[in-house]
Amino acid sequence: MENDSFPPPLKVGIAYNLQKGSSAGAEDVEAEYDSFETIKAIKEVLESAGIRAELLEADSEFIEKVKSAGVDLVFNIAEGTQGRGRESQIPAILSFFGIPFSGSDETTLAVSLDKALAKRYLSTYQITTPNYQYLKNPQTRRNASLRFPLIVKPDSEGSGKGISELAVVENEEQLDGVLAKNFSLYNEPMLLEEYIPGREFTVGILGNADRLTVFEPMEICYLQQGIGNRIYSYRVKKNYRDYVTYQCPPGLDQKLCKFMKTAAKEIYEALECRDFARIDFRLSEDGTLYFIEINPLPGLAPNYSDYPMLAEFCGMDYRTLILSVLNSALVRYGMNPVALNRGDLP
Repeated sequence: MENDSFPPPLKVGIAYNLQKGSSAGAEDVEAEYDSFETIKAIKEVLESAGIRAELLEADSEFIEKVKSAGVDLVFNIAEGTQGRGRESQIPAILSFFGIPFSGSDETTLAVSLDKALAKRYLSTYQITTPNYQYLKNPQTRRNASLRFPLIVKPDSEGSGKGISELAVVENEEQLDGVLAKNFSLYNEPMLLEEYIPGREFTVGILGNADRLTVFEPMEICYLQQGIGNRIYSYRVKKNYRDYVTYQCPPGLDQKLCKFMKTAAKEIYEALECRDFARIDFRLSEDGTLYFIEINPLPGLAPNYSDYPMLAEFCGMDYRTLILSVLNSALVRYGMNPVALNRGDLP
């Protein structure tokens, strides 16, 4: 006879975009998408907590799949497929159908992915960011007030997409060359930003409201000289063992470390992030802290992505991290959290 003392197991769908090995266009065209190993790792974590997990690839059939899946909640890591609002596509669908999901909503994801828009918005909170210019098309000319060296980035990309070893330019000739290449490859507006020499940090945040954890900052320590080797580009991220080491907690004055964590929290709350996010900073040689960008949908690849890496430095293993993100969402929707310890499972 079936035991009726426990409710039926939670059913969670995992929404994702999968790397397919496309060779069309730029080499980093699929940089934001996940490998099947990452999807499998998340599924195994959920199942280890007694959860029924269903894979929901965010393709053209996603609406039919999620409507028929009967899930209690969707664990969303889908990056979307095209356009500057692509990260908001799956959350918007889920919101439309009233299906609970983990992570930030469609508005936060759309604003945050657009780097220039996020900077303009956060400037109203007196968040310090490098001087920048939004270049809508190749005909837009550089604002003469911007000082070289400058860094060129596609305005609405993550995972280092479009940031190569040539992204930092020293003069007009170099700038024109990089802009021409990037506009051709990515077919989207570019962000032109004053390059900040100095140290680079990322801060992870987990939770909501009064249940908020701000992890210790993790420093990205570059091993090689030359500006091209000292930016967190797609090439550096892909081959990080050759180019960087990570230090967490960093060798920072405690006052400055606290200031960075406070700034990260303010940014997280200003953009109304939910459940988890990662915020990147540069610390200039004169000690000024600059906000670079925020990722409210950070990568969760075990032993690779920055967010699980910094969490592990702070004593939180991968399984606990994934279940904690899930629990943040469950509690936010008024649902019961799952047990983090295997011994607590029914």
